Amino acid sequence: MLTIPPPYNLRKMQAMDVTAVKEIDRLSFPTPARNGMFEHEIVDNDLAYYQVLEWQPDDQNSHIIGFSGYWLLGEEVHISTVAVHPDWRGLGLGEMLLLNMLYLAYRHPVNLVTLEVRPSNVAAQNLYKKYRFAVVGERIRYYRDTGEDALIMTLSPLDAPYRTFLDRQQKQLLARLAVKG
Repeated sequence: MLTIPPPYNLRKMQAMDVTAVKEIDRLSFPTPARNGMFEHEIVDNDLAYYQVLEWQPDDQNSHIIGFSGYWLLGEEVHISTVAVHPDWRGLGLGEMLLLNMLYLAYRHPVNLVTLEVRPSNVAAQNLYKKYRFAVVGERIRYYRDTGEDALIMTLSPLDAPYRTFLDRQQKQLLARLAVKG
């Protein structure tokens, strides 16, 4: 797991986090996750890993400001979601969540990371391209809420040179967060 400086903290999602996560999900996507989805993912789905990003201004207070998740599908890590509360966007926090998931992918015997993204979500596409994801296809009318297609993006290989690239990205991101913090 990525070690990040205060006042931020990354940790595995827990049941007590679901209310805050659902609110961020509601604010972030045209159609929020179905009822019970996050509970299922963190309690019953052994193939899922979800994390939350907290802002901790002091020892007594913390606020969940983002979350992300992936599924381990055979030899593939499939990123299922990345979301940051609208009040906290543009600070590099979504990048932090993505970067941590990519580091976590090295825990598994995988060589491929995949995700779907809306064509209208240019900011997310640019972030994924920054981390060397490439568009490899599309899923027609994938998003039931709007009928929008999904771009399929993949990243491969997860090898030593890519890990070195992630280390450089981490240094740059942490320096950026230190300036803004």
